[in-house]
Amino acid sequence: MKSARPVAAGPGRKTFPPRVLDALAVEKMIGIRSGRIHRYTGVWAVVVRGRVYVRSWNDKETGWYRAFLEEPRGEIRVGERVVRVRARTVRGARRIEAIERAYAEKYDTTASLKWVRGFRAPRRRATTTEFVPA
Repeated sequence: MKSARPVAAGPGRKTFPPRVLDALAVEKMIGIRSGRIHRYTGVWAVVVRGRVYVRSWNDKETGWYRAFLEEPRGEIRVGERVVRVRARTVRGARRIEAIERAYAEKYDTTASLKWVRGFRAPRRRATTTEFVPA
C-alpha cells in the first residue's frame, strides 16, 4: 500500500466531505491514530446523521482512546485516504442509542453480534468518541 498524505477536510469545515462520509459508511474497518501514537489502530466506525463515531473495546492505558483524551488531534485512514481529525467525547442518551443502532445495522453478521452486544456495556459506551475534521 502506498503512503497517503494527510489532508484537511477543508478550511472551517464542520463536517467531512460527502465522499469521505460515504467511504466511512461502508468501510468495515478504518485506521485511527492520535498525534502521540506512531501507528494506526483498526477500529469500527459508524456514521450517524453525517457524523463519525467510534467506540473502544477496552480502555487500556496505552490504547487509542486514552491517547485521544491526551492529544485529541490525529488522523483517520479510510481506504487510501487519510484525513486529519479532532476527537470529541460524546454525551447524550439518545445519541449513544442511535450510535448503538448504527453499529447493529452496519455490523450485522453472525460473527459481529458478540462485538455489537459488547459495545453496549457501560464501560464501552463511556468511550464513545466523535471525530470531526481538524
